[in-house]
Amino acid sequence: MHAVVARQAGDPEVLSYTELPDPTPGPGQLLVRVAAAGVNFIDTYRRAGVYPMEYPHVVGVEGSGTVEALGEEVTGFAVGDRVAWHDGAGSYAELVAVDAAGVVPVPSGLDLTLAAALPLQGITAHYLVSSTFEVQPGHDVLLHAGAGGVGLLATQLAVARGGRVLTTVSTPEKAALSSAAGAAHTINYAELADITAELPPLVRELTDGQGVHVVYDGVGKDTFEASLASLRPRGMLVLFGAASGQVPPFDPQRLNKAGSLFLTRPTIAHHTLSRGELEWRTSEVLGSAASGDLDVRVGATFALSDAAAAHQALESRATTGKVLLIP
Repeated sequence: MHAVVARQAGDPEVLSYTELPDPTPGPGQLLVRVAAAGVNFIDTYRRAGVYPMEYPHVVGVEGSGTVEALGEEVTGFAVGDRVAWHDGAGSYAELVAVDAAGVVPVPSGLDLTLAAALPLQGITAHYLVSSTFEVQPGHDVLLHAGAGGVGLLATQLAVARGGRVLTTVSTPEKAALSSAAGAAHTINYAELADITAELPPLVRELTDGQGVHVVYDGVGKDTFEASLASLRPRGMLVLFGAASGQVPPFDPQRLNKAGSLFLTRPTIAHHTLSRGELEWRTSEVLGSAASGDLDVRVGATFALSDAAAAHQALESRATTGKVLLIP
């Protein structure tokens, strides 16, 4: 099979499209022929060495495909099943052996390629608005990167729960996409620049001077100060990513002075602790996509051999929606 290997930590150029032996499913695993692999920031962090990894390694954790073989002790799946996963190491490949415990079925009405766009970002959007901070009618939400993969999904889910969503974007084109997903207002990042101590003027205007109930921030270093400043007293900052870099250490006493704020750094692993929780989140997300209630935007597709270009596009924030690799 062909796969994409990170030979060492570094820029996208360290990715190599190479031929490897076909994997064999171990006990509790499925062998899946990959229809599409999702490209995510966690892939770039692992490639770059931000997260410790062994090198060389096959990149990628997310995808969809068709089951080709079952390992020992696997129940509930059969050869030919259409499946998807969010945590299958080595997913940038034509074949992947993935733990059956983390694999979910793809509804019959959902295209396999589109299904690859949903597991990681869909679960993330789901836990953000339903668990980390449970959006309710009347809540004002500020969501950074509103035209990104998580942003477009989380906007739709938060609006469906009755929230009013304000998003940040970098271009008029991204503003249009965010608005189409249900954002009540879009804010250009430039309008939040250099705001570090007081409620940003546009957020003040849109919330009658109160600030928002929650900020979902997957950007990190570049937006962190504006995120804190945008909250009302006892509001929550949900820092779920660091697309612009990691947030520097800060004094927790600032949370007191800013209004007894809450700060949390959630991760998907702690929101899929059981098979039941995984199935709940994925059934709602994949089911809504299959029924057409949830619009899923695939912003760009690349051939598996062009994984380096896909990483470059994602890291430069040149993409909207989901980026996929097609073997």
